[in-house]
Amino acid sequence: MNGNDSLSRQLNRVERGALVAGLLCAAVCAVAGWFDTTQFFRSYLVAYLFWIGLPLGCLVIVMIHHLAGGRWGFGVRRLLEAGTRTLLLMAVLFVPLLFGLQSLYVWARPEAVAASEMLRHKQPYLNVPFFIVRAAIYFAVWLGLAWRLDRAAADQDRAPSLDVTRRLTALGGGGLVAYGLTMSFAAFDWAMSLEPEWFSTVYGVLLMTGQVLGGFALVIIVAAALAKQKPLADAVSAQQFHDLGNFMFTFVIFWAYISFAQYLIIWAGNLPEENSWYLRRFEGGWSGVGIFLMVFHFFAPFFLLLSRDIKRRPGRLAAVAVGVLAVCVVDLFWIVKPAFDRSRFSVHWMDVVALLGIGGLWVAAFVGQLKGRSLVPVHDARVEEEFQWT
Repeated sequence: MNGNDSLSRQLNRVERGALVAGLLCAAVCAVAGWFDTTQFFRSYLVAYLFWIGLPLGCLVIVMIHHLAGGRWGFGVRRLLEAGTRTLLLMAVLFVPLLFGLQSLYVWARPEAVAASEMLRHKQPYLNVPFFIVRAAIYFAVWLGLAWRLDRAAADQDRAPSLDVTRRLTALGGGGLVAYGLTMSFAAFDWAMSLEPEWFSTVYGVLLMTGQVLGGFALVIIVAAALAKQKPLADAVSAQQFHDLGNFMFTFVIFWAYISFAQYLIIWAGNLPEENSWYLRRFEGGWSGVGIFLMVFHFFAPFFLLLSRDIKRRPGRLAAVAVGVLAVCVVDLFWIVKPAFDRSRFSVHWMDVVALLGIGGLWVAAFVGQLKGRSLVPVHDARVEEEFQWT
């Protein structure tokens, strides 16, 4: 048995296992949701926001690579592209949320809007038909970007072409702008509007930073797992892992900066309509989660990623990345869940099952996309330049 057959069998096992686990957990969640609809949609929203972040994070990173170049992204480009091709699945998995808008969002309830002057003032934007139209626009932009990047990459694989390289560079620049705009509004719609009386201009940036951080953590984990497989073994060296670790380190710092800046501005303003968001997240046991995030979303990865030795050892760096990815889940839970359970900290069993259900389906789709293509790009006009000093 050659190395390719062995890798194919391993990927098939992971794909089947993830698919079975995802379908089973999704079925359990759906049955439970029949008896507790409100909890189902709350749990589903948190899980969905985490898993949609991974393909979007991959989309951002691959566009950064096309725009800026550099050998750091060459070895993991196929992994990133596989992640972007799961966006169609995430578009399908968004549909169940449309049936739970009244369970999730107070602005979707006519009686609540009628009783609140603030909600009536925001109704031209926060209404169900416009919400659905905006969501369709977001997915059209993201899927369009992923499709055009994937088609250009396929054209490049067939034959070397500087025109294709230039097209990918242009897509990277324009695509990052399009992503920034659409994801900012998606963050406002899907998460911030859970508490429509509160607002923050950097809220979208905070969620986008978490997505890119999660994307880097994902590709580090997968690259470390496949680091001994040909041809990836020839394209991803200790130096590439070191570079990816530096990127993850950068976004850990940026996440902390944005989080602290938002908190500092709201604390300095001391306005009831603004500080209420933080008060809910530092009462009833939620303060422990906030302290956990400060320690394990910033301080722990910050000091670990200072180590050159850790960043150059795939296994150790992957262990840090697993921790970062897990804390990203906790971060989204802390951001979203207090909008529903304001009195006390709680984790419902459906929160875990929904996370595993969507996660199993996404992992199966991601692994399926890895198969059938070479793990490294071919005919990239920048490859020789990127590796000439290796």
